[in-house]
Amino acid sequence: IAGEIAPETGAIELPKRARIERLAQEAPDGPESLIDTVLAADAERSALLAAAERERDPIRIAEIQTRLADIGAHAAPARAAAILAGLGFSSADQQRPCREFSGGWRMRVALAAALFSQPDLLLLDEPTNYLDLEGALWLESHLARYPRSVIIISHDRDLLDNAADWILHLERGKLTLYRGGYSSFERQRRERQALDAKLARAQERERARLQAFVDRFRAKATKARQ
Repeated sequence: IAGEIAPETGAIELPKRARIERLAQEAPDGPESLIDTVLAADAERSALLAAAERERDPIRIAEIQTRLADIGAHAAPARAAAILAGLGFSSADQQRPCREFSGGWRMRVALAAALFSQPDLLLLDEPTNYLDLEGALWLESHLARYPRSVIIISHDRDLLDNAADWILHLERGKLTLYRGGYSSFERQRRERQALDAKLARAQERERARLQAFVDRFRAKATKARQ
């Protein structure tokens, strides 16, 4: 989906101009502060701010400022700070360079950057791996309110119960989509399995009845046609 690996068969179709982001597999590690690292994740905002600094054409400046207002660029620092705070970083921490933090804490910064960028489709692979309980609870709440689409791969049952509203289940080469969180998925799956088993038993009984009919009457001229 991210376009990093080509599918062997089939195709992935996406809306035009759709922005896709994924949780980086490598933690940021540079001299930039945590808040600046997260803010840089919004490439459009960064480009517009840079253009506003060098632009001299009044009409173009007005267009840039209008677009900055449209994307809420001036409220972005507060939003970035709130995400970092939710993931466990104090106000003082947010001003420190990334390189001063351990790998696990820098992965939290990568997660904050992915959440801040608010792409049309966000791909998260085990996003709670580097979080403590408080951070995981915050993430559950944040993802439940996320205004766009998120695809999550996770073994964290609480996350899948509280943040997900669809479960896509892969079994025996087939995909089945269930509405609701993980517990709802398990209940629906058990009900479907029970229904399938009941149908299979009914089919087996009918198969046995037909076979018995064939075995009994195949040799009789009046019944052979049946």
